[in-house]
Amino acid sequence: MKISKLELISLLLAAAFAAFAAGWFLRGASSAQPVRVETEDLLAQNTAVVVQTVPSVEPTPQTSPEAATPSAEGKIDLNTATKEELMTLPGIGEKRAEDIIADREANGPFRIPEDLTRVSGIGEGILEGLIDLVTVS
Repeated sequence: MKISKLELISLLLAAAFAAFAAGWFLRGASSAQPVRVETEDLLAQNTAVVVQTVPSVEPTPQTSPEAATPSAEGKIDLNTATKEELMTLPGIGEKRAEDIIADREANGPFRIPEDLTRVSGIGEGILEGLIDLVTVS
């Protein structure tokens, strides 16, 4: 039995697609575990950085009963800080403080200080200046 060139090309393309699809699904199944482990390592590393770093920041006076209480290290809690307290941070003005509070209300509390980058206008540069001054509860 003879097959035409068109049939041969169709068979080869079907085999290539099947191999690609199998590789795609196998790759997805095998890459899930390392990502989870890496995330846990990063969280442990961030905790170590927070424990080792003690900034020289004076706690801001509280203006209302719901105002955030600076932690023992003088850090501002991103999940409870008021707009005025956030504005005491370098690079955070009125608009960014409002954006931080709006993001916190829309997306839930910050899990780690690095989550600040999800706020529009806060990138890695601003985060570097804030990372030692903030905490999350």
